[in-house]
Amino acid sequence: MLKLTLEEGTFLVRLARKGIERYLREGEILEEEVPEKLKRPGGVFVTLLKQGELRGCIGFPFPSLPLAEATIKAAISSATSDPRFPPVTMEEMEEITIEVSVLSPPELIVVKNPREYPSHVKIGRDGLMVEWRGFSGLLLPQVAVEWNWDPEEFLSQTCMKAGLGADFWLRKDIKISKFTAQIFSEIEPGGKVEERTLEK
Repeated sequence: MLKLTLEEGTFLVRLARKGIERYLREGEILEEEVPEKLKRPGGVFVTLLKQGELRGCIGFPFPSLPLAEATIKAAISSATSDPRFPPVTMEEMEEITIEVSVLSPPELIVVKNPREYPSHVKIGRDGLMVEWRGFSGLLLPQVAVEWNWDPEEFLSQTCMKAGLGADFWLRKDIKISKFTAQIFSEIEPGGKVEERTLEK
């Protein structure tokens, strides 16, 4: 996983905002010179919050694209293509704060008995991804903290995010992976950026 400084994280958050605004205004994908480090492949999710409520969240769990490029694409998709919400308007951007989560590569959790899964999940550190026969779902580490879930509930909610039953994590043929994230958030729309520390 790329370990970023606050300056680099701030750059990505600013890039996400500029990327969304350029696309909403002109229908163009932002192209910008970026620091060499941010050209390395990285997984990333961009979360949009309007007055503290979720307004969009899309990303790339695997490091398949250069981090800066992935951030721009995830930001635009979060604003325009999240099926849970109508597209964001330019006027709304004044009320929206942006959060960029830079992910470590997902690591498959290997257990002999599915009931061991909760002991491998640490709330406040891990995000989860489940995969089963073409279904997949992912929840970022901050989601479990914000909803005050324990590991069992986090596993169940990730299964439901994938469109599966809450108890699917108890199946032997499901793949469950965990990852960590560095989280950079605007304190107010277009304002100062801080690195979030999750606490359970």
